[in-house]
Amino acid sequence: MGQVTSEQVVKGNGAGPNGQSSATVKSYAPATGELLGEAPNMGPDEVRAIVARAKRAQEAWGALSIEERCERVLRFRDAIVDRADEIIDLLSRECGKPRHEALLHEVMVVADIATFFTKVAPQALAPREVPLHLMKHRRSFLHYGPRGVIGVISPWNYPFQLPLRDVLLAVIAGNAAVLKPSEVTPLIALKAKEVWDGAGLPEDVFQVVTGYGPTGAALIDAGIQLCVFTGGVSTGKRVAAACGERLIPCVMELGGKAPLIACADADIERTAQAIVFGGFSNAGQVCISVERVYAHKQVHDRILDRAVEITRGLRQGDPSKDFVDVGAIIFPHQIDVAEKHIKDALEKGATLKVGGKRRKGEGQFFEPTILAGCSHDMTVMTQEIFGPVVPFMQVDSEDEAIRLANESHLGLNAYVFTADRDRGHRLAERVQAGSVLVNDVLSNGGTAETPFGGIKQSGFGRVLGEDSLREMCDVRHISTDRVRMTGKDPLWYPYSETSYKWFKKGLRALFSSGNILRRIGDMF
Repeated sequence: MGQVTSEQVVKGNGAGPNGQSSATVKSYAPATGELLGEAPNMGPDEVRAIVARAKRAQEAWGALSIEERCERVLRFRDAIVDRADEIIDLLSRECGKPRHEALLHEVMVVADIATFFTKVAPQALAPREVPLHLMKHRRSFLHYGPRGVIGVISPWNYPFQLPLRDVLLAVIAGNAAVLKPSEVTPLIALKAKEVWDGAGLPEDVFQVVTGYGPTGAALIDAGIQLCVFTGGVSTGKRVAAACGERLIPCVMELGGKAPLIACADADIERTAQAIVFGGFSNAGQVCISVERVYAHKQVHDRILDRAVEITRGLRQGDPSKDFVDVGAIIFPHQIDVAEKHIKDALEKGATLKVGGKRRKGEGQFFEPTILAGCSHDMTVMTQEIFGPVVPFMQVDSEDEAIRLANESHLGLNAYVFTADRDRGHRLAERVQAGSVLVNDVLSNGGTAETPFGGIKQSGFGRVLGEDSLREMCDVRHISTDRVRMTGKDPLWYPYSETSYKWFKKGLRALFSSGNILRRIGDMF
C-alpha cells in the first residue's frame, strides 16, 4: 500500500532526497516546510549489529508461550492508547494528514490489530492434526514455529499503521522484528519504538533502522528470515530480486489502480460520497484509492455532478492548526506526478471539473481534482496516480466497465456500486483484484480478519487474516505412527515380483472408479 520514495532500496549511495550525501535523515512537515527532527542514516555495519541483537533476543522471546507473548503485546497496545494524543500529533505534523485520519486510519487500526491477533493467535498457531486419507496407520501434525528475525520495509503514506501491522504479527508469532521506515517519515517509526520500550517490552525484539536506500539493502543482506515490503512496483521488483538471490521468502504489497464501477442502479448520493472519500482520503496517497471511475451512462452525469459538488466543499489545509478534510502531499514528487497526468488528460480531450493545481502559499498541497471525459489512452486512467486526482469515464454497460477495469497491470482493490447486492457480488467475482468491495471503499485496508494483498503487479502474499499470522512462522510437519510398528515395513526392501503384483492389484482396488472399494470410499 503506497510508495517508497527511494528507488535505491537495494542499491544506492546513501544520498538524501536531493542527491546530497547525508549523515542524518531529516524530516520536514509537508504542510509548513518546518524541520521536525533528524534520524541517523545507518550503515551496513550498524544494521548487521542490530539484526544480530534481534536474533539473540528472539531466542528468549520465541521460547515464551503464545499466551505470554500476547499478554506483553497487549501492554504495547495499551501504551499506544495511553499516548494516542502525542502519536496523532506527530502523524499530523510529519505526514500533514488530518487528525481524524491519524486517529481512525492509523492509531485505531493498530490497536484493533493488536487486540484481534492476540485473541486468535493461541488457536491459529496451535498444532493441528492433518487427517490422512490413505496412510491410516500414521498421524500427521503441523506445528508453527517462529522464523527468527522479520525485516519490515515500509512506506511513508501510513507510517504508523502499515509497519506496525507487520511488526505486531511478527512478534506475536514469536519472531523479532526490524523495521526500516521510509526516509520521508522516520520520526513516527522512532516514536513507535519509544512507546514499545516505554511499555517495558524487550528492547531488542522490536528495533528500527533509519536511513536511505542502502539501509534497506543492508537489512535484506543482514540475515533476516522473512521480508515484508510495502511500496511501489518498481522498487518492489528490486526488493523481491534481492530476496530471491538470498532465498529469503518475502511478501510484496505493491501499488494499485483501483477502479470503481457505478452500475445503472447505483445510489447516487452514496456512490458520489464514496468516490470523494475514496479518492481524496489521505490526499489520495493510498494504494487502494479510487483511481478511476467507470460510471454507467444512466447515472454518470448525476454522480459526476454530485461528486464535484461535494469536492468543492472540502476543507484543505494544515491539520495541525485546524480540523480539515484534506491535508498535504507527503512526498513532493507526487505533485509533479499529478500535474503530469492531468496535463496529458487535458491535452487528449478530458475536462477539468474541479481542482487541478497546486495550492498557493506554504506547504505541499494539491487541490482535490476531478476529471471528466477520460479514456484509456490517457495515463490518468492507466497509471497509478497516488495523489488527489479522480478521473471519470462513461460506459454503456456493466460488461464494458468490467472489461476496462481488468485492463490493468495492477490488481489490488476494486469497488462495485449497485442497489442489487447479489448482482454486485457476481460482478465483483469478475473483477481482477485481490479485494473487491461492494458499496464501500477503503475499509478492507484495516480489516484484521481478512487477507489483504494484490494480484498481477500489485504483488504477492497477503497481510492480515490468520493465514498471514501463520506466514510469519516456519511450518513443521511431524508424522508419527498411530500403532506400534515392528520389523520391516511392507514398502521397504527387498522388492520382489510377488509384492509388485500385490501393489498393482492395490492400485486398481483403490483408484479404479468402477471398483467397489472406490465406491465405498466415495460414500464417506
